[in-house]
Amino acid sequence: MAKQSEGRLKKVAVSRYGWITFFLSLIFIAIIVCIFKIKYAEGSMWRELGKQETVKKDHDIRPNRGNIYADDNRLLATSEPLYGVYMDFMADGIKKDTLMKYVTPLSQALAKKFPDRSANQYKQIILDGWDLSRKEIKLIDRNKNSDSKNKVKIRSRYIRIIRPDINYIELKELQTYPFFNQKSNKSGLFTEEKTMRLKPFGRLANRTVGSIFKNIEEGGASGLELKYDSILKGVPGLKTRQHVQGRWIDKVLKEPVEGWDIKTTLNVDIQDKAESALYNKLVETKAESGCAIVMEVATGEIKAIANLNRISEGVYTERNPNAFSYMFEPGSTFKTVSLMIALEDGVVTPNDSIFVGNGVFNYRGTLVKDHYWRTGGRKQYMTIAEGMQISSNVVISKMILKGYENNPTKYVQHIHDMGLTKKLKWDVPLKGREGTVAIRFPNDKTNPFSNTTLPWMSFGYESQVPPIYMLMFYNGIANNGKMIKPFLTKAFLKNGDVKEEFETEVINPSLCSEKTLNEIKEILRGVVTDGTGKAVNSKFFPISGKTGTAMIASGGGYEGYYVSFCGYFPSDDPKYTCFVGIRRPEGSPSGGLMPGAVFKSIAEDIYTRNIVATPVDAPKDTTNLFIPMVKNGSLKNTEIVLNKLAQAYNFSGDKVEWIKAGSTVNGILLERNSAIRQGIVPNVLGMGARDAVYILETAGLRVNLIGAGKVRQQSVLPGNRFTRGVTITIELN
Repeated sequence: MAKQSEGRLKKVAVSRYGWITFFLSLIFIAIIVCIFKIKYAEGSMWRELGKQETVKKDHDIRPNRGNIYADDNRLLATSEPLYGVYMDFMADGIKKDTLMKYVTPLSQALAKKFPDRSANQYKQIILDGWDLSRKEIKLIDRNKNSDSKNKVKIRSRYIRIIRPDINYIELKELQTYPFFNQKSNKSGLFTEEKTMRLKPFGRLANRTVGSIFKNIEEGGASGLELKYDSILKGVPGLKTRQHVQGRWIDKVLKEPVEGWDIKTTLNVDIQDKAESALYNKLVETKAESGCAIVMEVATGEIKAIANLNRISEGVYTERNPNAFSYMFEPGSTFKTVSLMIALEDGVVTPNDSIFVGNGVFNYRGTLVKDHYWRTGGRKQYMTIAEGMQISSNVVISKMILKGYENNPTKYVQHIHDMGLTKKLKWDVPLKGREGTVAIRFPNDKTNPFSNTTLPWMSFGYESQVPPIYMLMFYNGIANNGKMIKPFLTKAFLKNGDVKEEFETEVINPSLCSEKTLNEIKEILRGVVTDGTGKAVNSKFFPISGKTGTAMIASGGGYEGYYVSFCGYFPSDDPKYTCFVGIRRPEGSPSGGLMPGAVFKSIAEDIYTRNIVATPVDAPKDTTNLFIPMVKNGSLKNTEIVLNKLAQAYNFSGDKVEWIKAGSTVNGILLERNSAIRQGIVPNVLGMGARDAVYILETAGLRVNLIGAGKVRQQSVLPGNRFTRGVTITIELN
């Protein structure tokens, strides 16, 4: 019996083992079938899905946009990466207990660094984000269990934590805070990188330097940023992103090519003065707009270009490139062109006399009038030189009629031959015929000459000439007859190396004979010493130039005036040429008193910055020595000026960047400006506009500038904490 029971048990065991083996074999076969099915039949589908989940292809790597520099390598525009800070509360590594443990110290750290929100507000944002994610997860699970096809809109993956965008240094600090110092899949912290265009000197040369679109990938929107967008933007690279152990890792397939830098001809100091002098005069005269251009005589380099348009009463900003694009009738500044033609052809000499009567000349039923015709008091006869000095329309029109009444084509051809109508490509983007001179020929059937076109053309009407062309012509006179093209872009750079350099372009090597040139120079000097430009005359150095006052064509008639002054300095050895134009000022229009005053202010500022003089030794018994007033600002620049003036000063302590300055009977005292610290509003009181704007913009504030001189008031008190992007107004006296 025992043996039978043992045999039966063996039989059952073998049978069971066989069934187990059979079922395991079936499972093994099923696994093999699934493997083959997944690998071969469905392999391509699963591989593609896997890549979608773990690899993201064809992500562009944005190249760094090139910088724009001034002539002395100071930055006018550069790119700064900024980061928007968010939390993903759906991140698979976030643990509730860890979050709740660190939410309070994290909120306190955020409030200390970014004080526009309190610690409680930061804490509430984080807790609300967490609660929202739990609700969304429950809703997703409920829809899944009920086979609902309704999609849940996920909002908790993209909760903004900090209002302002932050820079890289601030981001690295943020990643040391409690909870944020973990891996991104555990903290949920992620950032959205943006590239912002930073202008260290604020609005200085704003329209000329230009701007980019909010989406930097769209490139330049205006000015040099638009003109040379293809040079500045570089070539994007390519990368894939792989999801490995809860983190996205970039794999570079193609390195980006960084954009080239641009070095301009602009001088920060001259630009600053040109803008402030023009701004003040526009505010004073309540004008519609104005422009000022400064050009280096020998090279053609534009050292300053200001284009200001009124946007509200007493407020002006750069909008349109008026210096290049304003097509205006130039008025009396064009008389110099007519004078050069007549002198060169031998039609007149400077001492020839013209009958002007009471300042009114009737030509074929149209009256040519001088500005004094109502008041009288002038001589019946004037020489050509005297007529230019007082800006007589009668003298100039009669001079041109004498030589070209029967052959006006000859007169117009001379203008073309000078190169004044040559179509030139400028460094700023323009459209259509803007930026070119519109001078018609007598046989032009589309816009024919009238019976009175020639005399009116002779003193600056019936033609359209942008300011840049008038500047170019007068610079040709200053440059001993060689007329060269004004330009803004000096070189393209890559990693500091010059890749392409721009040279002076000669438009006309000789405007006229040396004899004619000397006669014109003498007359232009007389305009400033004895004529309509007396207000421009400087006691420090000689200035030459010509005033202009032209009525503005509007709706078939004339409304308002465009007043201008164009000239060069010093007259005996010209270094700079300058054009200033003001459109529709209030009051009695005057090329000498309005734009002439701006010209003089700019010229004297440039002269005092660049003149090298030997101080006159003071008598040994002098007791009341002159101690100059010194602005607060850059220690380096202050020391350069004081050393050039051989002016003694005292400075104690280590070398710093910014100082406060004081003048006493004992001399000049310089000391560290302790109110310039990171995270607080800097103290810029007593500084010049350039230093003040630089410091405030660098700190992250937007600057609204009023006036000129030294800062006397700032709208946000120094020492306060602030939010990046807040506007501060500084008033200068």
